[in-house]
Amino acid sequence: MGLGVAASSENDDVVKAAVVEAIRVGYRHFDTAALYGTEKPLGEAIEEALRLGLIKNLGLQYVDLYLIHWPLKLNLAEAKIPVPKECVATINIKDVWEAMEKCQELGFTKSIGVSNFAPRLIEEILSFAKIPPAVNQVEMNPLWQQKKLNEFCKKNDILLTGYSPLGAFGANWGHNRVMECNVLQDIAKSRGKTVAQISLRWIYEQGVSFVVKSFNTERMKQNLDIFDWSLTEEELTKISQIPQRKNTYLTGLVVSEPHDVIAQIDADLAFQ
Repeated sequence: MGLGVAASSENDDVVKAAVVEAIRVGYRHFDTAALYGTEKPLGEAIEEALRLGLIKNLGLQYVDLYLIHWPLKLNLAEAKIPVPKECVATINIKDVWEAMEKCQELGFTKSIGVSNFAPRLIEEILSFAKIPPAVNQVEMNPLWQQKKLNEFCKKNDILLTGYSPLGAFGANWGHNRVMECNVLQDIAKSRGKTVAQISLRWIYEQGVSFVVKSFNTERMKQNLDIFDWSLTEEELTKISQIPQRKNTYLTGLVVSEPHDVIAQIDADLAFQ
C-alpha cells in the first residue's frame, strides 16, 4: 500500500507534515510526479523522517520505481493544466523506453514501469525491451475493476498498481461513488469495517498494489488495518457484480479541446 500526494490542494508544509506522519504510522511507498508539484515537500518529509530516526539507511541517490506517467508527449517547458492542444503529441515509445532502461542501468532507479498504459502499447514495449515494465499504474477500484487488464499484466509478469482505489473524491478527476456504493456500505456495516477498508481489502485480494491518499492520521491507520482479515466468497461475488464505470479521462482533464492522441488513449483504457 502506498500513499498518494497527487495534485494536492494543500500547501507544501501540510504535505510535508502529512508524509512524515504517514512514515510514522508505517507507510513506505509514496507516489508523486512533476505534474503534481509535490516532489519538493515529499523529499523534505523523507529528509525529516531520516533526521527523526523514523527511517534509516535510505539512499536517496535513486528512486525505487520510475514510471512513464501517460503514453503521450507534452511539448511544454513547464507542466500546466489544461495543456494547450498544440502541445500534445504522440509518444515515441521506443526512444522513451530505451531512455528509461538507461536510467535503471545507471542506477538512478531500481525498477521502471508505466502508468495509464493499455495492452496495445505494453505489447509494443515488450517487443523490443531489454528490461520489461515492472509496474503498470492505472485507475482501479470496485467500480472500475480492470479485470482484463489485470489478467493481461499478470500473464506478462507486470504488477498492476491501482490509483484512486476509493474514487479520489476531492481531486479534480475524482468522485464519491465508491464511498456511496450500497453494496460496499452493506458489506462494511455487516463486517464492522469502513467502506474504505472493504474497498482496499478487495483491491488487495486482486493481487495488485495500490496508492491511497489521506492526510488524516486516523484514516491513514484505518487504511493500513486490512491485512489480518479477508472477504468471503459471497462478498467477493457481490462486489464483482457492481456495475462498472471508468471515471478518469484525459479529455476534459488534461486538454479542454478534442485531440486524436488523447482520444485514442482514453479509448484504449476504457475496455473491460
